[in-house]
Amino acid sequence: MAAIERQISTTVLVIGTGGAGLRAAIELAEAGVDVLAVGKRAKADAHTSLAAGGINAALATMDPEDSWQQHAADTLKEGYLLGDPRTAEIVARGAARGIADLERYGMAFAREADGRISQRFFGAHKYRRTAFAGDYTGLEIQRALLRRAEQLRIPTLDDVYITRLLTHDGGVFGAYGFGLIDGTRYLVHADAVILAAGGHTRIWRRTSSRRDENTGDSFRLAVEAGARLRDPELVQFHPSGIIEPENAAGTLVSEAARGEGGILLNGQGERYMQRYDPQRMELSTRDRVALASYTEIKQGRGTPHGGVWLDVSHLPRQTIMSRLPRVYQTLMDVQMLDITREPIEVAPTAHYSMGGVWVRPEDHSTDVRGLYAIGEASSGLHGANRLGGNSLIELLVYGRLTGQAAAAYSRSLTAQPRSAVAVAQARAEIDALLAADGPENVRALQRDIRNTMTEHAGVVRDEAGLRAGLTELEGIEKRMEHVGIHPDIAGYQDLAHAFDLRSAALAARATLEAALERRETRGCHNRADFPDLDPAFQINLVWSPTAGVTREPVAAIPDEIASLMEEVSTEGKLAE
Repeated sequence: MAAIERQISTTVLVIGTGGAGLRAAIELAEAGVDVLAVGKRAKADAHTSLAAGGINAALATMDPEDSWQQHAADTLKEGYLLGDPRTAEIVARGAARGIADLERYGMAFAREADGRISQRFFGAHKYRRTAFAGDYTGLEIQRALLRRAEQLRIPTLDDVYITRLLTHDGGVFGAYGFGLIDGTRYLVHADAVILAAGGHTRIWRRTSSRRDENTGDSFRLAVEAGARLRDPELVQFHPSGIIEPENAAGTLVSEAARGEGGILLNGQGERYMQRYDPQRMELSTRDRVALASYTEIKQGRGTPHGGVWLDVSHLPRQTIMSRLPRVYQTLMDVQMLDITREPIEVAPTAHYSMGGVWVRPEDHSTDVRGLYAIGEASSGLHGANRLGGNSLIELLVYGRLTGQAAAAYSRSLTAQPRSAVAVAQARAEIDALLAADGPENVRALQRDIRNTMTEHAGVVRDEAGLRAGLTELEGIEKRMEHVGIHPDIAGYQDLAHAFDLRSAALAARATLEAALERRETRGCHNRADFPDLDPAFQINLVWSPTAGVTREPVAAIPDEIASLMEEVSTEGKLAE
């Protein structure tokens, strides 16, 4: 029986219904432009909802000296000078507007007694500029955006997996995909496409992403359409993800646990941070704590499951219940562990893709006409280390700007050429996978990629390991030609995993090849064989499957920002 195919036409298609995608869709709908938002998981449970810490803007409600220039300076400094200065300026300038938009959508920020939005320190910020809502900031933002999307009656499709962007002659004209529940095909014609489908942290064994998100979808969709990736090797590892059970490995224990006085112990019971940062101890920066924990584990001083202990049990029970309710609840849910009595076994966890699809700073357009990328799918802001709280504000600023840019692009078209060949290829790609009946299991191959990346491209890397990783990946890619796909009564998850696998393999190859090329240690990228920062590598690495890795200079930093760049103390501040 032939598959049912629905054809839909819209002006702008948004792929991804997290914070970035919803903000872009809202911008378009408010301007009266026809928009459709598609997501492979329920929009109320998008990855944005997991962000705990806060959202940055130089509102100067607590520290009147703060300015957008200082926010941009802190961002570029923390990114080890690999971030794009124009992108940092656009985000820092647009941040206050982003917060005002959220207030307009009804978001309740924490406030001071006199009504000002409360702001706190986070990581390497010179001033207090992180606004928040408890330890559920991301969830509140997602809820506010969803409410606004519902008011505007923005059409959204949940549980639809986009498999291919449709292009003709260097421009995009839509996308193709299928329904995860019943396998219905979707052919979406659009003038412009905004890609907001996350990063690639799920290709490591321990990750703060859930099983079906951040599998590198954005990277594969963009690259197969003709776009490139920038800095795929720059991945932030969060110091504390849980290890057990396997299906929840990498679930974050908020850095608030260390902020409230939690201590880190190795398998021998030593408080090891005094070896790595005796001044700041557990309140050191995220990359340092992750590196310290990794080193302890690698040198044989880990816990039984290959982690370290994070202990808050010495704190008053009342402190834990009032200040760390989410951490308490999470550990009780997944491990039946009472953190008021027992330590938590944690290990460094892949957390955030700082690189992503190559985009232009002004409107996040890509190499493909009519295609834009935003949020964790894109690159440019974070450099080699993300400043805590910057990812959420980036979604709002660029969601708004790309919405406007996509609408303007659509208005500029005299016609939108389509390609029957491109549509036929997208159909055939799904048909071929559904007919595949080989011996290889897609889930097992996904796990093999995660093992390879964890072993050879984790917190610390070296030439021999990266080359071994590429050899292993080659073997996995060969086995991928012999997969078997078996949709069942429960839906088309197996087919989705086959596409996730393709995305993971492409993202893994880009990451390994770029990590091999970056022969230095900078920010999140630790090369054991090149332990020093090399000024010659103050460049971005751009990857494509045809050209491999090429080098691109970073733009000059304007004086008004450069003059404000200084070492900012992170003492007593969290780097979440």
